[in-house]
Amino acid sequence: MRADRLISILLLLQNHGKMTTKALANELEVTERTIHRDMEALSVAGIPVLAERGKHGGWRLVDQYRTKLTGLKDSELKTLFLSPSYQLLSDLGFTKDWKEARQKLLAALPNSLQSQADNLWNRIHIDIDPWKQSQHETIALNLLQQALWEDRKIRIAYEKANKESSDRIVEPLGLVAKGRTWYLVAVSDKDIKNFRVSRIKSVELTYESFVRPGNFQLADYWNESKQNFVKNLPIFEVEVEASPAIIQRISYSGRFAQVVSKGSPNGNGWIPVKLTFDTEQEAASYIIGFGDQMRVVSPRTLIESIKKIGESALSLYKK
Repeated sequence: MRADRLISILLLLQNHGKMTTKALANELEVTERTIHRDMEALSVAGIPVLAERGKHGGWRLVDQYRTKLTGLKDSELKTLFLSPSYQLLSDLGFTKDWKEARQKLLAALPNSLQSQADNLWNRIHIDIDPWKQSQHETIALNLLQQALWEDRKIRIAYEKANKESSDRIVEPLGLVAKGRTWYLVAVSDKDIKNFRVSRIKSVELTYESFVRPGNFQLADYWNESKQNFVKNLPIFEVEVEASPAIIQRISYSGRFAQVVSKGSPNGNGWIPVKLTFDTEQEAASYIIGFGDQMRVVSPRTLIESIKKIGESALSLYKK
């Protein structure tokens, strides 16, 4: 509804100070032309909105105008009181503060809404830990947070996946949790890079401050970085025939293999399936795990790899 959108624009400008037409359009999932029409409607209604031109321009409210539209809809109340990940709060050291803030917020609500908020906590719980959890060292998180709040450069010792280590001075811009894995987004050698926190072996705060990039938006950067990472992942395509007994297991293979397509059963009742993996080695290990319930059709190189693995296993157990 347009009325809801106009209220949203008011609250966004009030909270952010200034926003571009593009940013508002993206936030509200409408066209930039729609935003211009909405701004005209707000102006006609007497709301003091001002458009600033130029590179650093945008829309803002004149003279620190504040709206008193503070009522919460039922759906908004639910999102506000939806519990965040307890595990991530614990990593950041915010568990106690979150519980206290939640109680204060609950006490500030009208009696008619308190029971709704209280009930929500007992109906939805978010747990991002895997069933078999692997512990990541996140000792550095406290110092990283301090550096982020104070805009201070830090010296880190970082170990890459190949065990290669390096010391560097970086400018921290943000922390991102991907599942239960934390990443530091920071400027290093004039480029913005991602550092897995569990691979940061030491952190030292420096006394040197830095200026954050004025147009940097952590969420936007991370989404673009994630998409680029996925695009550049290696892809190894495999065509197999699978026994109907394992089709359901293949469909839920998740991180091990991606199912591209499944065909109709062939003459012997087996089902053609196209799969993708990161590497040939991963494909071979995955397919061998199904024993005589999966047969490789192509590529030929994978068939030869599986044969060699089988021959090696037989040779081992013949001794």
